[in-house]
Amino acid sequence: MKQVINSERIPIKLWLDDIESGTLQQAKDLANLSVSEKWIAIMPDAHVGYGMPIGGVLATRDVVVPNAVGVDIGCGMIAAQTSLVEDLPVESIKDILHLARSVIPVGFAHQKEPQRWDGFNHAPDVPIIQRELDSARRQLGTLGGGNHFLEIQRGDDGFIWLMVHSGSRNFGLQVAEEYHRQAREFCRKHGLALPTDDLAYLPLDS
Repeated sequence: MKQVINSERIPIKLWLDDIESGTLQQAKDLANLSVSEKWIAIMPDAHVGYGMPIGGVLATRDVVVPNAVGVDIGCGMIAAQTSLVEDLPVESIKDILHLARSVIPVGFAHQKEPQRWDGFNHAPDVPIIQRELDSARRQLGTLGGGNHFLEIQRGDDGFIWLMVHSGSRNFGLQVAEEYHRQAREFCRKHGLALPTDDLAYLPLDS
């Protein structure tokens, strides 16, 4: 830990040397949220997010802050070890990347046909999730834009690995926005004071 800020309702613990002003303001908003517990933790990679910093940690009791859960629900990373140990020739890497680009839709692009996966048959019977399933079926096996990637790398074990950072493919955004809308309505209805509407929350048992 690099620094502790004690000027707000609960402490803010920083694990970084420099923090952007917008990120610090979001950390202060979290620290002044009435349902925040213990302290707010800000990690070295922290930057501005929706309501709270990406790379921030918030503890609450009996409530959920949708924007603290984030818009990246379903975003994930995985690495797979190959059997290769020799360096790949540059031409082979180019061929692999060319093939990947030709078969993996990226950014706003989707699959031409719905993809099959047993998990779709077990999706919770929640309106926002059911509404997004048709779109999700065409997003499975695609790659997000921005900081999402497919990478070939050598591991510390000497093997060549494939790594992917997939993105939530809009599914997470839609789910988060729906519950954030419900949270704002709940806080307004009950006259709950918030540092910012971006930190609206819902009771855990609702």
